[in-house]
Amino acid sequence: MLTGTEAQIVILSLKVAATAIAVALPLAFAVAWLLARRRFPGHGLLQALVTLPLVLPPVVTGYALLVWFGAGGAAGTFLRETFGLDLAFRWTGAALAAAVMAFPLLVRPIRLSLESIDSGLEEAAETLGAGRLRILATVTLPLALPGILAGGILGFAKALGEFGATITFVSNIPGQTQTLSLAIYSLLQSPSGDTPALRLIAVSVVLAIGAIVLSEWVAARLPGARNGRDG
Repeated sequence: MLTGTEAQIVILSLKVAATAIAVALPLAFAVAWLLARRRFPGHGLLQALVTLPLVLPPVVTGYALLVWFGAGGAAGTFLRETFGLDLAFRWTGAALAAAVMAFPLLVRPIRLSLESIDSGLEEAAETLGAGRLRILATVTLPLALPGILAGGILGFAKALGEFGATITFVSNIPGQTQTLSLAIYSLLQSPSGDTPALRLIAVSVVLAIGAIVLSEWVAARLPGARNGRDG
């Protein structure tokens, strides 16, 4: 049974991960569409930049976020003066770090899903007079849904377990930025922290398995999956 503090850590972690994916998913779809459907100078560079958080040490990514979005950073100053949004050492900053680290896992499956769509379907819709937004809403998005779902689930799992970039950018502040992985790390440094750490580890495992099961359950009920079974 979780204590009140442990329950707060779980709730904060879910809030951070859900916010990260909600913010990053639309941008990830736009970038994936650009990479899948357009060829332009810098295409390879954009692909490399999208993949960069996967190969860079997370501490480097967290430090870069601190430089750009910290109290003295250009982006941080702009957000604070324009929108009153302060990210450094707050849960919103943890959500930003989680979104950046999860971004490559969002883009790749969405891009693969978009590349697998028969462009003739979109051209047929255009021939029938459908506009770009209508084609996007009625043809592209439904057909890309498996990739969007897979990316969302993978990204959520990654955001839930994010550690290095988060602790570098927003530190490990109980009640503010201490997510599951940071709390487990802190507890394992304490001589009496094994038992509560094991409880939080169990919660992490349950959440990860739950996310995978949910992904499979929803994917099995998508139109494409049903048609494949029927065929």
